[in-house]
Amino acid sequence: MNITAHQKRQKLRQLIAGNDAVVAPGIYDGYGARLVQNAGFQAAYMTGNGVSASLLGTPDIGQVDLTMMSDHARRVAACIDIPLICDADTGYGGPLNIKRTITEFEAAGVAAIHIEDQTFPKQCAQFEGARTVLSFDDALLHIRAAVKAKSDPDFMVIARTDSVGAFGLDEGIQRAKAFIAAGADAIFVELKANPEALQMIRRIRDELGAPCLFNVDVGGPVSTLKAEDFKAHGIDIAIHPSLARGVFGFAMQEALKHLAQHQSLSAYGDRMFSSAQYNQALGLDGIRSWEVALNSNKGS
Repeated sequence: MNITAHQKRQKLRQLIAGNDAVVAPGIYDGYGARLVQNAGFQAAYMTGNGVSASLLGTPDIGQVDLTMMSDHARRVAACIDIPLICDADTGYGGPLNIKRTITEFEAAGVAAIHIEDQTFPKQCAQFEGARTVLSFDDALLHIRAAVKAKSDPDFMVIARTDSVGAFGLDEGIQRAKAFIAAGADAIFVELKANPEALQMIRRIRDELGAPCLFNVDVGGPVSTLKAEDFKAHGIDIAIHPSLARGVFGFAMQEALKHLAQHQSLSAYGDRMFSSAQYNQALGLDGIRSWEVALNSNKGS
């Protein structure tokens, strides 16, 4: 890979400023990231929920720490040429912890992270019930710490608020405005599926005048939008967190059922990658070409 982390960060900013929304399919490992890139998408999103399932086999209940997430992000970011947007949960502690969080994710080669205002231990926003969030002042202090800790000005801090569920949209917008004033590069107001979601998103974008990221997998009218319609509705970055974890879980379960029932996968080949397809997805041809070129230069 020849594209530097700084170049990926610049590319993400250019994409966000363009006429089309950035669509970032959700992944949790390098294999999924390669598939996203191969499919022609211009960014990928690494979901903490998926990483928790992949590395720990647990739901998104705050068990993934900074070291685990940033180390994993480093390997994922290194295997693709497109920007990686990463879930950084609550920033893993107070202001000093957040300072280290920024340092670690910058070093990992990630293009952007989002930090939320939930209290610790966090809970997945899509669980039932409202999330418990920090006070307004503490949440703002965390975003100030993240912005101040950046060493690369093109590294994006996306400020997320989970306050709408407990306190309503006005509170979410008030926090988002304060986060932007504190230097956040984009905003992520977490919304659950409801019939008014599209109107809420448009109001958020109109009042903030700043780039907005939204989870378009939440269900309801948001999940029915096509990519070409995102910008018109106020969505600058559309993440699909459930894509890889949902597709893999379903496909793996179906294959296991087939194997248990038929005791063989011989009739299942049309629903699986062949070895050739698998190796192609991982770029084996390029690796072989590099080896041939290296060996041809021996003694030069």
